[in-house]
Amino acid sequence: MAKLQGFEFWRKTLGEARFVVAPMVDQSELAWRLLSRRHGAQLCYTPMLHAQVFVRDANYRKENLYNEVCEEDRPLITQFCANDPEVFLQAAALAQDYCDAIDLNLGCPQMIAKRGHYGVFLQDEWELLERMVSLANEKLSVPVTCKIRVFKEIEKTVRYAQMLEKAGCQLLTVHGRTKDQKGAMTGIASWEHIRAVRKAVNIPVFANGNIHHLSDVERCIQETGVQGVMSAEGNLHNPALFEGRSPPVWEMAEEYLEVVKQYPPCSLSYIRAHLFKLWHHTLQIHQDLREDLAKVKTLEGLAHVSAQLKQRCQEEISGGDEKDGGLPLPHWICQPYVRPPPKPAVTNGSCQEAEVRSTVCQKRALEDSDRTAEGLSKNKLKKRSRNPNKNFCPELKPKYLKCEQCGNPKGNKCVFSLCRGCCKKKAFKEVADCPSHGLRFKTKADKQKAEEDQQKECERTEASMTEPDRNKQTAQAAAASCREQTEQTEA
Repeated sequence: MAKLQGFEFWRKTLGEARFVVAPMVDQSELAWRLLSRRHGAQLCYTPMLHAQVFVRDANYRKENLYNEVCEEDRPLITQFCANDPEVFLQAAALAQDYCDAIDLNLGCPQMIAKRGHYGVFLQDEWELLERMVSLANEKLSVPVTCKIRVFKEIEKTVRYAQMLEKAGCQLLTVHGRTKDQKGAMTGIASWEHIRAVRKAVNIPVFANGNIHHLSDVERCIQETGVQGVMSAEGNLHNPALFEGRSPPVWEMAEEYLEVVKQYPPCSLSYIRAHLFKLWHHTLQIHQDLREDLAKVKTLEGLAHVSAQLKQRCQEEISGGDEKDGGLPLPHWICQPYVRPPPKPAVTNGSCQEAEVRSTVCQKRALEDSDRTAEGLSKNKLKKRSRNPNKNFCPELKPKYLKCEQCGNPKGNKCVFSLCRGCCKKKAFKEVADCPSHGLRFKTKADKQKAEEDQQKECERTEASMTEPDRNKQTAQAAAASCREQTEQTEA
């Protein structure tokens, strides 16, 4: 059967999906995807997977994809980060039988992506991206899609999208923010960029950014002409977003916990993170339960804290003592968290950071900024209190040495000058030790060999004994046993 492409793929395989749950690291796991599908989501992505780790580590494949196979969880797109065409192809080939398409992450702006040289930090390497997409499109049995961020210039963004389409990308998700719009500098996504891309390409386009309510979805489709709209943070705070509902938080929390019990295993850290997102506004008021939620170590403990939050909210409702959190809706109703707008300048107490980049427009603020007048966040102030000489200037931070094989930060004292993953693979292959990474393959092998040699020596000694010797040894053992019994009786 011929591989479907472009709009035919979107119509037949993806069922003309309009409501899409974004790929989110440690957040778009099976249980959350199923919850989102029950409340209107028509297409989901896996969390971003590291292509190189996926190729070399069978346990990583099982834990992050193979063990999450579920008939209800389709259509599904598996996303990888990669910077090597062959590695991307190998990872995609291992995953293609478990999903409906393979997505290349070209939008992650985090520091770990910069260190690993993937995500949005590849957006200027067009020749490399063209090779990666074209090779995967040629060899795989499922379509290849891409998720990108925009450049400041609309014209360059359009050329970028056209290059990916020409290379073989069958569906393009455009996040309308630039590489630098992240964290406190997130700002508003540019739908103008997305609209320009949609007009310039002949493949389906999904829009990502500024989606907090169903009305945002409908307005985005109308203004940009895209085929679908992807939500990340909006979905995390309200899984019923695509239904156009804002249910009580405990309704979504209880249903999510039931799905987790029905489809184990699910990492406790994922569950905790989801509950923190769902209860975000309520936890600003009930700080004591925030600490409890952070400390509990079991699924039952998390469920208990969630039940306590529900009880307090219901007591507020019944008593008419509704605490005003400065929100459009009561704090116990699922609703988006809107970041404070970016500040015009930031200083770190030791050096002046680069000028704050302007954004198209800014989000309205629902909460006070976490930054002080000095420009340091609360987290950095805590670090400064522990270490007064702490410097937060990026230019003065130590540079990480890269692993010789994968480019990730290497272990400082690794005997092979590799990261832990590559070191473990090499040490296992060569039966060697690496004290820095706690690997003891040679030590264990030597110990096992010594035990085997000792066992063989005992067997040889026993085999060399004559029949009288064996009878004598047996008699001595019986006499010793008899003496022990006599002594016990007398005692």
